[in-house]
Amino acid sequence: MELEWRDLAFHREIGAVIEALDSAQFWTRLTRALERYVVFDNWVALRFTPGMAPLVCAESPTPDGTVDVMFQDYLAALYQLDPFYIAATEKPASGFVTLADVAPDNFSMTDYYQRYFRKNIVGDEVHFNYMIDARHTLAFSLGATQRYGERDLAVLALCAPWVIALLRQRLPYETFDTPEPASSEAVTQAGINTNAPADTPTYAARFEQVSSAGGRSSLTAREVEVAMLTLSGFSTRAIAEKLTISFETVRAHKKHIYTKLNVNSQSELFALFYEAGRKGA
Repeated sequence: MELEWRDLAFHREIGAVIEALDSAQFWTRLTRALERYVVFDNWVALRFTPGMAPLVCAESPTPDGTVDVMFQDYLAALYQLDPFYIAATEKPASGFVTLADVAPDNFSMTDYYQRYFRKNIVGDEVHFNYMIDARHTLAFSLGATQRYGERDLAVLALCAPWVIALLRQRLPYETFDTPEPASSEAVTQAGINTNAPADTPTYAARFEQVSSAGGRSSLTAREVEVAMLTLSGFSTRAIAEKLTISFETVRAHKKHIYTKLNVNSQSELFALFYEAGRKGA
């Protein structure tokens, strides 16, 4: 095998990443190795766990060094609408994942996409996922202001085996201080598992907060599922297929949700979910 001079820089970068496996420079060196070949604008390393807010291992700095308020909103509640989080916690697996792989059919029309994703990620996102075990996934995300082209995705897919191998090797050096959910499931009145830490309530608890604060009727477990799938970007037809119920049953659930919460649109439903967490309702 003949190597070109450009290959020397690549091998040097990979060596630097391996050398930094046990240091605080690991994530920065990993991004430097990848940005030689693909343009991206932000990155973050997270651990996903069902029923819990993502834990941040490292993230790209903001241009002015300030706290990214929108990302804090994501960690507080919006992660529950993130197609990457949903996919990693519902069907965990190691591999390279694109937005097209996980985004629901109506994702681009959701308020989550319009009010958060477009403003924070802007164009596109991909993940390198390492499945730690059945409950935990280490995810390395690359966000770009422009859509990734076919070449970009091909290069990233080509890099995936060694990137994911490095994630596995890095894992012992990551410290996760947030306690795990209790083994016995805590269930809300809606019948949904709410084992997340108290400061990051799951969607069932959030809707329960909204209902209680506004004197509204509580949603049933199924209505909560339908509400969150709607906010995540699943069409009525897709929800029916996912929950194995009829199209008309989904429509009936949506009608009940809107009536109980006194909203008239998906945007108003999103506002209830989003603003409740900000106000601590």
